[in-house]
Amino acid sequence: MKQVLTIACKLQPTPEQTLKIEELLQVFADGCNYANQNVKDSITSKTTIQNLVYQSLRAQFGLSANQAVRVCARVGANRKTAKLKGRPVREFKPTSADYDARIFSFREKDWTVSLTLLNGREHIKIDAGNYQRGKLKGRTPTSAHLCKHRDGKYYIHIQLKDDAPDPVKTKNVIGVDFGRRDIAVTSNGDKWDGSGIAQARDKFSKVRASLQAKARKGTRTTRRRVRNILKRLSGRERRYQTWLNHTISRAIIQDAMRSGSLVAIEDLTGIRDRTNQQPRTRAERRRSNSWAFYQLRQFLEYKGIQSGVEVIAVSPRYTSQTCHQCLYIGLRSGKRFGCTNNCCNWHGDADVNGSEMIRLVGLSVTQAEGSKLLSCELSWDSSGLLKAPCL
Repeated sequence: MKQVLTIACKLQPTPEQTLKIEELLQVFADGCNYANQNVKDSITSKTTIQNLVYQSLRAQFGLSANQAVRVCARVGANRKTAKLKGRPVREFKPTSADYDARIFSFREKDWTVSLTLLNGREHIKIDAGNYQRGKLKGRTPTSAHLCKHRDGKYYIHIQLKDDAPDPVKTKNVIGVDFGRRDIAVTSNGDKWDGSGIAQARDKFSKVRASLQAKARKGTRTTRRRVRNILKRLSGRERRYQTWLNHTISRAIIQDAMRSGSLVAIEDLTGIRDRTNQQPRTRAERRRSNSWAFYQLRQFLEYKGIQSGVEVIAVSPRYTSQTCHQCLYIGLRSGKRFGCTNNCCNWHGDADVNGSEMIRLVGLSVTQAEGSKLLSCELSWDSSGLLKAPCL
């Protein structure tokens, strides 16, 4: 199995190279928009798109042969994604361009990248940290993306393809329950409190609202200062959330490697659409919509592939309402869970109970014979009704 790892490195172009990069990004976006507008919406094959507009892209926009091919591939990929989501393809903006082995190369001897721009090849210095240098040392990557980030800086996203190890066959499962109050709780007893990220979100929200209110009432100078402050604050909350999710996912995968286990998580696809239909305050809606559970799932999955740890997503239905001891539907109130089975009466942390149930469901779907822990013997009382088992 192949895994693609993307290494982002900041570029250090000269002023002349900056102008050439800007020109290329604009022409690449214009070419994508031209191909998207002049090819029928139903066509998603990059080969078919290339057959229809390749010559026009080269003659009209001055793109090289491989750049024109990359334009067609970008349009085809975006159309396929838009088709899956049931949305039209949005207008392409001059923020990125795709590169393959014929128009891109990495040179370790002087830590530069060679990129084909509109008027020829350019060698551009990269600012690589210890992590990037460790990953790129001795490698010959064959594809990359030239990107312009929100901060106005230029980056090269270099793609490295590796053979991922086969996942370890095991009957041990670690269940992970996602939440907002506790970001993640595992069946092994690990827990990551979510109060820190909640406070950070609320803080940044109040700061943004305060600055925007000042901008509406202030002078032109005030508005300019507010824009500068908002630009400086931009991305801090997102970077903090990303760092936190990296930390959590790394700890979970390392625990799974030590214990020889696979990881079972909840499949929370569509949870925002469901929760947004419920009446809630504006602040509660904001907190729910900024919950980065999908990013945490992505980090777990790609780290699991790298480490040979299988990560599976199971249905979250009733996992937070079922007692992991006797499999009876109980009562959950906030962080507390109580079993309604008189023969069990288990009480405790609701997220711990949820992680244990996810572990049991994970066992049932990964073993051919199923999980014996998710079955029980039935008995009847004197009136002929089913009687609750006492475990």
